[in-house]
Amino acid sequence: NYNKLAATYFKEQRSGKIVNITSINGLRGKFGQCNYSASKGGIIALTKSLAKEVGKFNVNVNAVAPGMVMTKMAQNIPAEFLQKAIDETVLGRIAATDDIANVVVFLCSEKARHITGEIIKVDGGQYI
Repeated sequence: NYNKLAATYFKEQRSGKIVNITSINGLRGKFGQCNYSASKGGIIALTKSLAKEVGKFNVNVNAVAPGMVMTKMAQNIPAEFLQKAIDETVLGRIAATDDIANVVVFLCSEKARHITGEIIKVDGGQYI
């Protein structure tokens, strides 16, 4: 997987940033999505374990866990399901792709140099 490849490279250069993308459903579970939630939970465990393994090489490993994001795929979701996601979100809106990208950019920056092994939810309060 790409984590192993990236970790090998970053260990050799003694620095690097790995950011995985998971989902709030990997943290909370979701009815009817056992397989999806389990796979996202696996990414969370991978992120935390890898952070412990490569931290001594100055490599940060984190993950971003979005809630509902307005992507091309989400535009095809029936309106009542989108509304349900909006209703369970404290901020009352669905994330834009830039909302997620901005957190990834931050985690890849030196401003996040002391953050590792974290799962950053970007969900507008969908899962509190």
